[in-house]
Order: sequence, then C-alpha cells, then structure tokens
Amino acid sequence: MFDVLVYLYENYWRPDACPDHAQLTRKLSAMGFESDEIEEALTWLDGLATAAESYVGEQLPDSLRVYSVAEQEHLGEDSIGFVSFLESAGVLPPSMREMVIDRATAIPGGPVDLEDLKIIVLMVFWSLGEEPDALILDELFVAEEDRLIH
Repeated sequence: MFDVLVYLYENYWRPDACPDHAQLTRKLSAMGFESDEIEEALTWLDGLATAAESYVGEQLPDSLRVYSVAEQEHLGEDSIGFVSFLESAGVLPPSMREMVIDRATAIPGGPVDLEDLKIIVLMVFWSLGEEPDALILDELFVAEEDRLIH
C-alpha cells in the first residue's frame, strides 16, 4: 500500500489531480501494482479525505495530545516520538497531527513502522495541498544513516 501512496505523491500534485478511482485503478495496475494493494491504498485515501474534512480547524494551536493506551500500542514509541518532534518543530499543527494519528491507526497491525509513518505524514500534507519545508522533506526522505553531520 505504501508504494502506491508514494507513487501518487510523486505523480500527482494534489488528490484532486488524480483521476477517478476506476481510471486510477487501471493506471496503477498498468504500473505493476497488485489489485489488493491498490484497493487498500484507495480505501486509505478515502479515509484521509474524510479526516481532512473533520479535523481541520478543530484543535486549538496550543492543545495537548494525550495518547490512549491503544494508540500508544498501535503507533509505538518511535512514531509517537516523531509526531512530537514534528509538532515541537512547528511544522505539524494539532489538526494535522490528528489526521496523522487517525490515518496511522487505520493501518492494520502495529506498532506502525517509522518509515510508514513518515509516508503518512507526507500524505497528510499532500491531501491538504501543502508542501512541507525542505528540512522536513529531508527528515521524511533521507535515511538517518545517510545524513551528513556538520
């Protein structure tokens, strides 16, 4: 599923630039993606659209997030730490944080792999038509072992 999401991010500026589900399914199939992977990604994206409608503007800028036990178990320590890092850096406002948490908890299994969470964060920005700044893109794309320390 995450490969499909990355493909969509790289090939479509915004969700509204994507063709309808039937045409997109055909295009993704032609690109070599499996049908169950495509269906899972499109269902997940529908949930992202719903989350975007319901969370934007609901949270106060200085709100505090307390994770339930179920969320802690599903997200895992690394993912919660990364979300907190993005919040403290001022790039993930509370409404987007809630979208990230909603979409991460929609992923079966757990805890959510940190690399998968980074794709989820990227897709939340994409769904809102926002592009994260260069430093955040670096954090989302460059593997930690490949970073240069100055």
